[in-house]
Amino acid sequence: MPTVVLLGCGWLGTALAQHLLATGYPVVGTTTTPAQLPVLTEMGVQPHLLQLGTDFGPPAYDQLTDLLRTADVLVLNVPPRTAAAGGYPALLRPVHRAVAAAGISRVLFVSSTGVYPDEPRTMREADAYSNRDAASDVLRAEGHFVPRYGQWRSTVVRLGGLIGPGRAPGRFLAGRQELAQGNAPVNLLHLTDAVGVLAAIIQHDTWGHTFNVAAAGHPLRRDFYPAAAHYLGLVPPTFRPETSPTGKTIDSSLVREKVPYVFQHDDVLGALPYC
Repeated sequence: MPTVVLLGCGWLGTALAQHLLATGYPVVGTTTTPAQLPVLTEMGVQPHLLQLGTDFGPPAYDQLTDLLRTADVLVLNVPPRTAAAGGYPALLRPVHRAVAAAGISRVLFVSSTGVYPDEPRTMREADAYSNRDAASDVLRAEGHFVPRYGQWRSTVVRLGGLIGPGRAPGRFLAGRQELAQGNAPVNLLHLTDAVGVLAAIIQHDTWGHTFNVAAAGHPLRRDFYPAAAHYLGLVPPTFRPETSPTGKTIDSSLVREKVPYVFQHDDVLGALPYC
């Protein structure tokens, strides 16, 4: 089985590591938290402490390059919030150099549907283009890992808002009043489906694509978040009266066409008991 390096074993990365290990993949994982090292070891991950940022000097670069030389697939799962404003591409630039130096053959870049403009229309992958000169920090970072000269094969996965165990959506807006964008659709994704799609891309060698990944159901915020709060017994949020539609709808039909995975939680209201 190919060895997978998971750069970023947080909430999503740890769940993906568990899934990959259960299906026979050797997994090397990095974390920024020393306390997470024994947790990863207990799971069966080969763990390493790695912190990107301004202090990422030659020893850390050499460590990362050596890690990547042991692997066939890199899953790059470093959220943009870990970078200073405007600094996400710079944060990942050493990773790009290490990928090239190590000669790793496949890169799976975990991105976000936040790259799309917040306009009341359906957003498909072509509505936001990955390149090194894009206005968006995240699109510029994506562009670093879309190879120009065939050095490696890559797929970019733009995930919707993640929900699941430990991230119950009923807590997101509970108790807040007179919120805007009540007529905006939600674009959410359960952890099970995020892990399932990422693992299926690796398993079936689905490279050379950019995919939106979100649940097929898009209830309005004014309907979904009060119901989610009620489910937890919390004070539901309220929304201002609005007559016109607002907010984007993420289309995830391409990933369903190209990746052999069956979504488990397309009904996000039905997913509440699983969060």
